[in-house]
Amino acid sequence: MDSNAGISARSVAGMGWLWMVCFFHLVTSLEEILLDTTGETSEIGWTTHPSNGWDEVSVLDDKKRLIRTFDVCNVAEPGQNNWLRTHFIERRGAHRVHVRLRFSVRDCASMHIVASSCKETFTLYYHQSEADLASQELPEWREGPWTKVDTIAADESFSQVDSTGKVVKMNVKVRSFGPLTKHGFYLAFQDSGACMSLVAVQVFFYKCPAVVKGFASFPETFAGGERTSLVESPGICVPNAEETSTTGSSGIRLHCNGEGEWMVAIGRCVCKAGYQPIDDERVCQACPLGFFKVSVGHDPCLPCPAHSHAPLPGSRECVCQNRYYRSPMDNSDAPCTGIPSAPRDLSYEIVGSNVLLTWRLPKDLGGRKDIFFNVICKVCPAGSSGPCVRCGDRVQFEPRQVGLTESRVQVSNLLARVHYTFEIQAVNLVTELSPEAPHYATINVSTSQTVPSAVPMMHQVSRTTSSITLSWPQPDQPNGIILDYQLRYFDKAEDEDNSFILTSETNMATISNLSPGKIYAFQVRARTAVGYGAYSGKMYFQTLMGGERSDMVQDRLPLIVGSALGGLAFLVIAAISTLAIIFKSKRQETPYTDRLQQYISARGLGVKYYIDPSTYEDPNEAIREFAKEIDVSFIKIEEVIGSGEFGQVCFGRLKHPGKREYTVAIKTLKSGYTDEQWREFLSEASIMGQFEHPNVIHLEGVVTKNRPVMIVTEFMENGSLDSFLRQKEGQFSVLQLVGMLRGIAAGMRYLSDMNYVHRDLAARNILVNSNLVCKVSDFGLSRFLEDDASNPTYTGALLLTESIKD
Repeated sequence: MDSNAGISARSVAGMGWLWMVCFFHLVTSLEEILLDTTGETSEIGWTTHPSNGWDEVSVLDDKKRLIRTFDVCNVAEPGQNNWLRTHFIERRGAHRVHVRLRFSVRDCASMHIVASSCKETFTLYYHQSEADLASQELPEWREGPWTKVDTIAADESFSQVDSTGKVVKMNVKVRSFGPLTKHGFYLAFQDSGACMSLVAVQVFFYKCPAVVKGFASFPETFAGGERTSLVESPGICVPNAEETSTTGSSGIRLHCNGEGEWMVAIGRCVCKAGYQPIDDERVCQACPLGFFKVSVGHDPCLPCPAHSHAPLPGSRECVCQNRYYRSPMDNSDAPCTGIPSAPRDLSYEIVGSNVLLTWRLPKDLGGRKDIFFNVICKVCPAGSSGPCVRCGDRVQFEPRQVGLTESRVQVSNLLARVHYTFEIQAVNLVTELSPEAPHYATINVSTSQTVPSAVPMMHQVSRTTSSITLSWPQPDQPNGIILDYQLRYFDKAEDEDNSFILTSETNMATISNLSPGKIYAFQVRARTAVGYGAYSGKMYFQTLMGGERSDMVQDRLPLIVGSALGGLAFLVIAAISTLAIIFKSKRQETPYTDRLQQYISARGLGVKYYIDPSTYEDPNEAIREFAKEIDVSFIKIEEVIGSGEFGQVCFGRLKHPGKREYTVAIKTLKSGYTDEQWREFLSEASIMGQFEHPNVIHLEGVVTKNRPVMIVTEFMENGSLDSFLRQKEGQFSVLQLVGMLRGIAAGMRYLSDMNYVHRDLAARNILVNSNLVCKVSDFGLSRFLEDDASNPTYTGALLLTESIKD
């Protein structure tokens, strides 16, 4: 095989480093005809030797059409050597040619004169030549100058012809030969004693057609000279496509096999950035207006992200609209964002010689999460008699003055009897790209006067399905005459930004137009002539469900703590003493009480009751019904804060898509757990998920589809009531302690209404948040209390009682 014949299939298959698509057919192969006697009706004139051998005759085919054939039938005489040679055939670039023969052969046994020399075969030869130099004697009529292709035998022979002379049996054979290296060739047919008719001869070669595939175009390519050879054909990427390779090879190539079929692709082309594939990987089309494609590849064009546009077809990225930007850290396909609006509800509280500034996030974050705050401090003359000047280096900011991530800062080292102006700027990573100045909120602070301190707590006076009446004491440090109070509230299930404001001139207010059975968060702050103080911590209260009776708080707190406080304290002490005794009691479980509780749960008559998860045959069913599955990617564990019966207890953050991130507590199940431990661990989640009350710990969800298994609850900043009271002994007012007790009682009353028996109520199982709200927790039902005098379980409740006595 010469150098033009290509590479073998074996050598290509051995190149393991090439990217290949092996043996696929792209387009049907093409046949290039070099000789065809099928439609010949006039004399063909091929050379015969000897003269009494082959005869050229005209006959009618099966469709009554006149055709030219070559016949020979010298079967009676032995030693036949009859040759028939074609005209000179130019190969026209072919490396290997194919010969299709249509012929008939007479059955030797059917002839009347049977000779031993009768044959039913003939032989095909070829001879290459640079020019048409053949004569009657050359090349010689023997195998030497000629190359044998094959001895051809008939599959079917005939015994006689019909009345019209039509041959009954016809054979079709195809033979090929190569490689061809000269300008052309002759074919020869040798008869050695057969009675046959050569009806038609077709000489052709295969070539692979021009094709566009994989964003590359390949030219028409002739098949190789050997049956198994592969002829390599280089390709060119179509317009707006470029070559890419992940295998280290270079160039795009296809291979044409001996049958004229494309095979073995090496390398590939892909559409450029700004262009997308269409028409079955034949065309790379420019992205239309409003669409873009940032990188090369087979991906389609995408619509421009928010606040951007593609002004021209074929855009690689979208241009930001006016007043929107991308930071240097943003990807080119990221949405364009703007600067944030001003912070909201800026307020201050004077703590000693320091000022604590607090505010809420801007309403518009500009579409970004990277929000920061800068503090500008100015000293302004009284009565606006001159310009304000920046505060000096004496003034200190904690934690810092610029780049704040929290919405609070404490300012210290302020001068007395000086008027200060504080600006809180909201910035993000595109603020410096905007010609606009950062938006800010301003507040004036005079160190000669102070605003009221925060209201310590709130109490529910009454509630209906659509309203809640609340009362609260005045601040511990009013710092002047209280002019009015501002109450802020919102639905706990919704975003805090959707809050409402109500102003009251007294320390009691009725909030109307609420929804039945909803839990609302409330905050209140007092105002004097100097301004508003800080908001109280959030407290949660729930409206009645439809059909429930309106309830009134029986132990209304007096608005002014006076002589009635002693009587109230006495009642509280008695209640707490009783509660402490209840805490210390032990409940012995019996099968009867368990069955009774299940019976009550099953026959609630329309009222929501607790359902024991152990009544489910499949514990997974209880988990699916009462606990929400959380995607583990939404959870970020930040710190291990303790250990529990089944594993570690962690502090972390939970971020649902499209919602704010908030802190949570995470209980994990240690590895190597048994099936029984797994059921007990998740049983607590199945129980907790049935409760919804501001004084019962809230279940955020569970993680059961990943390891470790987790229970996620709200985070209670102050931990257990037991340890919290020990740490803060003597630091709470009577009203604060009473409020904490009322919260515990409200939670237990709710559990009782649900027909749930806690079985292990103790100060260590009461958690306290940053607003001093107490919540019942720890719903593991498998533990019994031990008679151990050193057990500190109830010490916290007794400490709470002693604090009220003091």
